[in-house]
Amino acid sequence: MPAPATLRVVLAEDSVLLREGLAGLLARFGHEVVAAVGDAAELGETVATGRPDIVVTDVRMPPGFTDEGLRAAVELRRRHPALPILVLSQYVETTYATHLLDAGDGTGVGYLLKDRIGRVEEFIEALHRVAGGGTVVDPEVVRQLLRRRRDPLGALTPREREVLALIAEGRSNAAIAARLVVTEAAVAKHIRAILQKLDLPQADQDHRRVLAVLAYLRG
Repeated sequence: MPAPATLRVVLAEDSVLLREGLAGLLARFGHEVVAAVGDAAELGETVATGRPDIVVTDVRMPPGFTDEGLRAAVELRRRHPALPILVLSQYVETTYATHLLDAGDGTGVGYLLKDRIGRVEEFIEALHRVAGGGTVVDPEVVRQLLRRRRDPLGALTPREREVLALIAEGRSNAAIAARLVVTEAAVAKHIRAILQKLDLPQADQDHRRVLAVLAYLRG
């Protein structure tokens, strides 16, 4: 289901500067920040009353600055399985990404590094994909997962590895074709080869394809 053009967003980030910056960025693109909070406890309370279309939260928040935001996100998915959540992290933590993807059915979730916010159009695109039920994982997290699974990834060609990484980011065939400057038919051929080599199920829906790939990468 496509995301609404104007999203109601609950934002959780302990850094006032980044929180205000994100709120301003979202407003600039026509979205409504219904609440901007600074800790995980406030996040849970606000979602109950704010009825957001999507939650954007930091991983590390007060009081311990470890994984409070992530744990709040996982709990929100337990209570509201259809609630889209986009988690932001300062560092690559593949374990955090795995916990988030395992929450609920794995759809409508995203895990991005904060550096990605600087690429404004990519960030907003990811926000819409997650709000629409898609799955988005930061390319650097994908690379870390790829390093852990050497076999049978060795059977993939360099181009197939590129396509695999873009699939895991939640991109459509058309978006992959545009990024690699090839035809959609070529992308479809590469995807068929990847799914066959990795013994993954064929799936037409983008998010199911992403989940299949991520399930493999997580081992």
